Amino acid sequence: MSKSAPSGRAKRGGSAGNTTTTQQPAPATRLTTPSVSPDQRHAMIAETAYLRAAARGFSGGDPVADWLASERDVDALLSDGHGDGRDMRNSP
Repeated sequence: MSKSAPSGRAKRGGSAGNTTTTQQPAPATRLTTPSVSPDQRHAMIAETAYLRAAARGFSGGDPVADWLASERDVDALLSDGHGDGRDMRNSP
């Protein structure tokens, strides 16, 4: 004689009544932040780099360093959800 669950008893491991419910994942929510095209991003970086050089009177400095710092600033701005291409002249 084998030792199995007595008949009339449901096996444990599921929900009551042996009904299986599958939870559907919540629908992905998309932020309504407008995206910026590569051309727009490039223009934002160029303007920021120009303003960097202008702030020091176009003397000294390194244009490549200005560009790289401007890339970091623009990318940080865009990743913070400000991807609307707004005028960045008033940003610190």
